[in-house]
Amino acid sequence: MNNNVTKDMVCKQMEKNQPLIARDRYRLHYHLMPSVGLLNDPNGFVFFKGKYHIFYQWNPFAVEHGVKCWGHSISKDLIHWQEVPVALLPDQWYDQNGCYSGSAVVYQNRLYVFYTGNVRDNEGNRQSYQCLAISNDGIHFEKKGPIIQVPDGYTAHFRDPKVFYMNESWWMVLGAQTEAKNGEVVLCRSADLWNWTFAGTLTGNGHQGLDHFGYMWECPDLFRLGNKDILLVCPQGIPAQGFQYQNIYQSGYFAGEIEKKTMSFEHDAFVELDRGFDFYAPQTMQDQEGRRILIGWMGNAEEGSSQLPTANNGWVHALTVPRQLDWKNGTLLQYPVEEFQQLLENEVRFNEAVLNAQQLLSLCVDKAFAVYLTVEDMKQSCLNIQIAGSQIIYDSLLKVFTFKRKSFTSYQTMESRHCKLDTLSDILILKDTSSIEIFLNQGEEVFTSRVFDDENEENVLFTADGEIKLDVKKWDVRRVMDI
Repeated sequence: MNNNVTKDMVCKQMEKNQPLIARDRYRLHYHLMPSVGLLNDPNGFVFFKGKYHIFYQWNPFAVEHGVKCWGHSISKDLIHWQEVPVALLPDQWYDQNGCYSGSAVVYQNRLYVFYTGNVRDNEGNRQSYQCLAISNDGIHFEKKGPIIQVPDGYTAHFRDPKVFYMNESWWMVLGAQTEAKNGEVVLCRSADLWNWTFAGTLTGNGHQGLDHFGYMWECPDLFRLGNKDILLVCPQGIPAQGFQYQNIYQSGYFAGEIEKKTMSFEHDAFVELDRGFDFYAPQTMQDQEGRRILIGWMGNAEEGSSQLPTANNGWVHALTVPRQLDWKNGTLLQYPVEEFQQLLENEVRFNEAVLNAQQLLSLCVDKAFAVYLTVEDMKQSCLNIQIAGSQIIYDSLLKVFTFKRKSFTSYQTMESRHCKLDTLSDILILKDTSSIEIFLNQGEEVFTSRVFDDENEENVLFTADGEIKLDVKKWDVRRVMDI
């Protein structure tokens, strides 16, 4: 049991790790990251009493997936984050092996947090409980214990409650695995957030033409955006198909319509949210301005923690920049929230820059920077952008976009991710000390990855096979995260 874990133990671990963090050149300048240990899924993303709250699964004691607490940070503007005391510890019989992912809602001026309590017996057999904790101030939480047991027909892989209000009821979507080892998203319903009734399957294997589409579905999130209902979900166990499904576990969405009387979901095919190496378990919230905002885990379960250079300094993983979601022309678009612009400084601009066999463009950059380019003219050409050890390539003849990075295990080896892209109109690149986020065509496609470059690399180099005309802007990005 982990019920001897205390906040004091967490604080001492943070203090112990400070000397290592202080000399780590890969500490990020504008992304949320752990002060010590392993961070993964974002949880409980919510706006409460004038501040944004983001929680996250956190093991402060090691850089592996072990003891899972809920770390907690707050912000007034989605950019400047303050770490506050750990919100949930695995200290009860129903969560003794981990406080796993979940969500938060505001009700009657209190913050209701829902999470999965993970329990394992001496033989390693799993039990899971959907649990409730309540806070009056958003900092201190009182656990209320289990509110939902695993229903008949499902394994203990039943987790990640995301709660929302729809059709005059509270609803909860959960990731689930049937006893036949098929992944699903299921529904529960409540009138008061305390008493819940199992309401059946929303979608999954054997529904809406899906067959053999993963043995477990994690981290569901259901919301209305524009004229569509969107279900985010992370299926496990989908084999790679061409450029698709290249990570060990996938993250994407189904778009469709929910029939509110029956809560049946007619939807289209699964679409990946991010094509990079490191993106998983996203969660969204609707803020006071009505925007749908997403934050994802900038990591993926396939990478052993020891592969990340930061593991040597006692920490691994981070969260993405907050992104606004929009539904346009049948596509879910993602783009950094407009508040991010306040971090941009020292603009450098090149208007109508021409690239060809004789002409290139080189930009001197800081450790954290942003580049935005619009393509004015690109006929049968190939654009290549070299950023330290990484490459961004668009081949307009093959209509393929490619991102390449150095392997974590062998810096002599390059590894790639790709997508089909009919045209390229613009690229936004957000480069931090050890991450890169690439937004194509105003967020039509996104590539998110961790990258660990040579600290002596200080230039971005643009070259072309053929001739390309670009408008380019470059900024430094101001540091806002404490070491």
